[in-house]
Amino acid sequence: MDLTPLDVRYQEFPTGLRGYQKEAVRTYLAQVAEVMEGLIQENEALKEQLKALEEENARLKEAEGELKRAVVAAERIAREIKAQAEREAELIKREALAAKEQVLREAAEELRRLRAEIERAKQEKALFLGQLKALLEGYLDALKRWEAP
Repeated sequence: MDLTPLDVRYQEFPTGLRGYQKEAVRTYLAQVAEVMEGLIQENEALKEQLKALEEENARLKEAEGELKRAVVAAERIAREIKAQAEREAELIKREALAAKEQVLREAAEELRRLRAEIERAKQEKALFLGQLKALLEGYLDALKRWEAP
């Protein structure tokens, strides 16, 4: 049975011999109706507050889900960036080693070329000195022949 404050306020009671005092009953019923009205208003306010809190809770849960998805995505992106950086570092390292090997090969080849050139220059010097010596000895022999009477 659902009673409203109006139902309480205007409730009629049958009277009998020496029944209740109508005015006292009316006053009491008015007080009960006022208390009921206050309780109903408080109940409605609490229902509204509960509804607002449930909506806020739902919104926060949704935001939490989005945040979790964002964190997971950020972690995935961080792993991908790290993996990419490691791949790039390995590639740079391999390229640097290849460049080092190339420089070493070129330096070794240049060293061989310079050594061969030095050896050739030594041979040319020896040949030149041998020819110069032979020429000078020939001149000396010619001078000695011209000096001899």
